[in-house]
Amino acid sequence: MSGGIHPTAVVAKGAELAEGVTVGPFCVIGARVKIGPGTRLHSHVVVDGSTELGANNQVYPFAVLGGPPQHTAYKGEDTRLVVGDNNVIREHATMNLGTVNGGGVTRVGSNGFYMIESHVGHDCVVGDSVILTKQATLGGHCEIGDFVIVGGLAAVHQFTRVGRHAMIGGLAAVVKDVIPYGSVWGNHAHLEGLNLVGLKRRGFSRESINTLRAAYRLLFADEGTFQERLDDTIETYSDSPEVMEIIDFIRADANRPICLPEREV
Repeated sequence: MSGGIHPTAVVAKGAELAEGVTVGPFCVIGARVKIGPGTRLHSHVVVDGSTELGANNQVYPFAVLGGPPQHTAYKGEDTRLVVGDNNVIREHATMNLGTVNGGGVTRVGSNGFYMIESHVGHDCVVGDSVILTKQATLGGHCEIGDFVIVGGLAAVHQFTRVGRHAMIGGLAAVVKDVIPYGSVWGNHAHLEGLNLVGLKRRGFSRESINTLRAAYRLLFADEGTFQERLDDTIETYSDSPEVMEIIDFIRADANRPICLPEREV
């Protein structure tokens, strides 16, 4: 089936479906939903609330997009879920609307892969090319950078930030911010090093990777205070955009603790 609405689907009056949208058997679409061209809802998908899906998304059976936020303060306000283009959203995945106190919008980028039973909580801001593997969970208000991978059964605590290109290992419980390019694992999660496999796969040069490794060793060494090491890293590697991205991430919210190495680096 390519384009069109299956006769068993329920599409509420007021829903806006662009050209080429496919709505499979037993799907339910609410009145305030907007779906972009080429998006396919395979079957038994629920899209509700003020939800916008971009172009060419693939949504698999029993996914629920735009369900009410799982927050006791939510009283039915007209909050939103906005999802970009070219995402694959697999079976039983859930993405919730935002809350008034959290800004009112949950945002999910483009080119992502959201595996079975993964969850994006209310008011999250999720970047592009993100992968949530089986049963990976984002609590409310999380900020997830581009190219982040969250391993199976891992959970990211509410309000946590995860920088670009970071890797979260399976079963990790992430309660502190994760630096860009970092790799964390454990309960509670700690830095294991840099996401070297991901950096190589995405075409970072050997020079850039070596610079990141040297800066990482300096930043998380045992000598001196963390502020002193931060200043030394800035002075030594100020011409590296990747290193400065880590520095800017740490400085952006000084009130949030970051994941640190569990052992000497």
